[in-house]
Amino acid sequence: MVETKVPNIKRKDKNKKTSIPLLNFLLVIACVFLLIISTFVQIKIVHPIIPHDVFSNNELTSKDFWYTYFLIPQIPAVLFVTGLLGRKLGMTSVILYILLGLFVLPIFALGGGVGYFMQYGFGYILAYIPAVSILGGILKEDYSFKNVIISVLYGVLAIHLLGIFYMLFLVVLKHGGLEFIKGWILTQSLLKLAYDYILSVLVVYLAKYGNKFINYLIG
Repeated sequence: MVETKVPNIKRKDKNKKTSIPLLNFLLVIACVFLLIISTFVQIKIVHPIIPHDVFSNNELTSKDFWYTYFLIPQIPAVLFVTGLLGRKLGMTSVILYILLGLFVLPIFALGGGVGYFMQYGFGYILAYIPAVSILGGILKEDYSFKNVIISVLYGVLAIHLLGIFYMLFLVVLKHGGLEFIKGWILTQSLLKLAYDYILSVLVVYLAKYGNKFINYLIG
């Protein structure tokens, strides 16, 4: 009786091992599509504000106390993918996304191709790689809410800071001006940081439960 059961157990383990790479492949492909879609999506965010001239401007209306912002959620999507798949598969998804944009399809915001290296915003895309490594490394130790807050902060800052440094490098090469630098930093980073961080915290924490479900399927 025991001897006849051994081959069946081994066969079941073998089938389980061969199914895991297929599951990983499907998850990576799905997350690459998520990154592509997030590039062309805008989320309308409306929230109250206090105008800077609230005490000096007598012509303010109710509309002046509301601020509308359109967020492109790719940074939250990158961090969500990392929280969902973990560092290794998250890194695989991001690298595959970058390679597709550089050599296969125009899936970046302004197109694609090898020449995209010379786009001022490409530094933000390259910065996804260290951001995934940072966030995935911290969450691997403990996927707690505290670690989500910390890892997302580091990840978002890494993307924006490296994106700014890459922009400065290209400005030097192209002999750009100071006004361009100021405008770029303001519009592409300073106005986006809080929105990227808050949304990323929410989606990365939600990804925790998807990560548990994936681990359950694999385990």
